[in-house]
Amino acid sequence: MIRSAAELAALIDHTLLKPEATPEQIKALCREAVAHSFKAVCINPCYVRLAAAELDRTGVLVATVVGFPLGATTPEVKVAEAVEAVSGGADELDLVLNLGRLKASDHEYVRAEIAQVVKAVEGRPVKVIIETALLTEEEKVIACRLAVAAGAAFVKTSTGFAKGGATPEDVRLMRQTVGDQVGVKASGGIRDLATLQAMVAAGATRIGTSAGLQIMNEFVSLER
Repeated sequence: MIRSAAELAALIDHTLLKPEATPEQIKALCREAVAHSFKAVCINPCYVRLAAAELDRTGVLVATVVGFPLGATTPEVKVAEAVEAVSGGADELDLVLNLGRLKASDHEYVRAEIAQVVKAVEGRPVKVIIETALLTEEEKVIACRLAVAAGAAFVKTSTGFAKGGATPEDVRLMRQTVGDQVGVKASGGIRDLATLQAMVAAGATRIGTSAGLQIMNEFVSLER
């Protein structure tokens, strides 16, 4: 159970990943994140430098995505994208794994690709997006294990661009699989406080949502 607005804010990656997002919308997202002390903003790579400038010395982290949303670029491109993001001021990277290679049981390819990105960003947390809506239960478990073996800091449910998002069942399975070794980020379809609370109860330690303001307002209204 979340006990305070500060505790809630510390869970939230305030997210805007729409392809049509404008610079002014990114600036507004950053202002909102600062006003509510959200953990991070999560934005597309083209806006990393802008977000880093807006959030300088505020305590709000800059998270961006790599290989987004399909995960189907080459390892070399993902590494280059991650390195460029870090050079622009990214604090965290949300990496989409190669789903086709996972489904083909090319597990060493998947592990090695994640490990290459983890090594390239030199200690910055990498959250591996496994896109649960497209995987079988067995594949979800394998994906989580590969991410842990590769040095990921988090496993993450979804891009928000597939046919489904986070579910408590998937979060629970992911938490059971990774144990206490890494974080679990729930994202995709989390638009109200009840859904967020369910994800946290299932084991999520970070929440990616574009509805952070609404969820925070809902929490504050219940506190009154």
